[in-house]
Amino acid sequence: MQIPASSTEYLHIPVTGPDGVDLTGAQVRIAAVMHRDNPSGSEWKTADWIGGEARLLIGPGSELALARGDYRVWVSVDPPGAENITRIAGHLGVT
Repeated sequence: MQIPASSTEYLHIPVTGPDGVDLTGAQVRIAAVMHRDNPSGSEWKTADWIGGEARLLIGPGSELALARGDYRVWVSVDPPGAENITRIAGHLGVT
């Protein structure tokens, strides 16, 4: 996905959990980073659920304003039980 740096919009990430687990009540976080390491604590932003997707408002005036560059997008979900699921969700280009 590519967006201009001047755009403020929701970043949507489809998320599927373990069979039989409803994720909509689970905490979900999103990070967009330019490095290749796992995101650090301060890089994670609390997201919300809409229609089975995690979403986070990004861009100017939001909690996650992004400069021009190429980002790795991560999602982390903490469903009930022992699992805490963290995945690379894709790439985001900001022009």
